[in-house]
Amino acid sequence: MPVNLPTNILRSFVSIVDTGSMLQASEQVFLTQSALSLQIKRLEELVQQSLFHREGRRLVLTQPGAVLLDYARRVLNLHDEAVAAVTAGKFAGPARVGMVQDFAETMLTGLLAQFAELHPEAEILARVAGTAELQELLARRELDVIVGFAAANAADALAVTPMAWFGATDLLEREVLPLAVLESPCRFREAAMHALEEAGVRYRIAVETPNLSTLRAAVHAGLGVTCRTHLFLSDLAEAEDPRLPPLPKVACIVQSGELLDDACTRLATLTRALVAER
Repeated sequence: MPVNLPTNILRSFVSIVDTGSMLQASEQVFLTQSALSLQIKRLEELVQQSLFHREGRRLVLTQPGAVLLDYARRVLNLHDEAVAAVTAGKFAGPARVGMVQDFAETMLTGLLAQFAELHPEAEILARVAGTAELQELLARRELDVIVGFAAANAADALAVTPMAWFGATDLLEREVLPLAVLESPCRFREAAMHALEEAGVRYRIAVETPNLSTLRAAVHAGLGVTCRTHLFLSDLAEAEDPRLPPLPKVACIVQSGELLDDACTRLATLTRALVAER
C-alpha cells in the first residue's frame, strides 16, 4: 500500500522550514509547539527518514528533508489549486488577511465588520507583520490579501501620502536628536535615518520597539521624534521645523493571491476600497 502524506502535516513541515523555528511556525499554522512536534514525528515515521537535525538552536534540513521539501511545496500548490477550482463560486475558507500595524490599528475592525455582514459563515484569519514578511507569506499562498507600504512610485499604489516628523519641538534643541523608531525592517525608520544622515543631523535611537502603540506612547511622552504619516498618527502634531530635513512620500498598497474563491475576492475588493478612501 502507498504511504499517504496528510497535507496538513506537509503544510506544517513547510512552515517550519520557511520560518526557521517551531515557535514561529506554530503561530502560522495555529498549533501549539508540542502538537507541531508530534506532526513532524509522524511525518518522519511515514517516510522512515529523519527530516531535521539540530545545529545549536537551529533546525536544519537533512538531505531527505530537502528532497521532501520540494515535493511538499508542489503537492500543496496542486492541492490549493484543486480546491479553488472545485469550489469556484463557493466559500472554501478561511479568508486570510495580513496588514502592517498602521492599517491593523485603524481599519481592520471596519473591514472585518463589513466582511462578516457579507459572509457571516466565513472564518477569517488576520496577521499583523511588516510589508516584506507579508509579501513572502502571500507568495507562499499563506495569505490571500495583504495591505502594506511601498515606494511612492509603486505601480500598484492605491494612495500616496507624504511622510512627516512627529514629536516635541524642544527635542530639536538637543545636540543629538533622539529618535523613536520601529524595529527593522521598517520603511519609515530607514527614511528617517537616511534623511537625517543626508542633512548632517546627528541623532541617536532613543526608543526602538516592534509595536506601533508603544512608539506612539513614546512620542507622546517626549522621548523621541519619529517619522510616520498623518494618516496613522493623527493624534500627534507634526513637528514642523526647518532643522528637520524633508521626507519622501510613501504608497499604500493592497496585493492579493491568485485563484481566490468568491469570499476572498470580496475581501480583496473591500480592502482596496477602504485603503483608497484614506
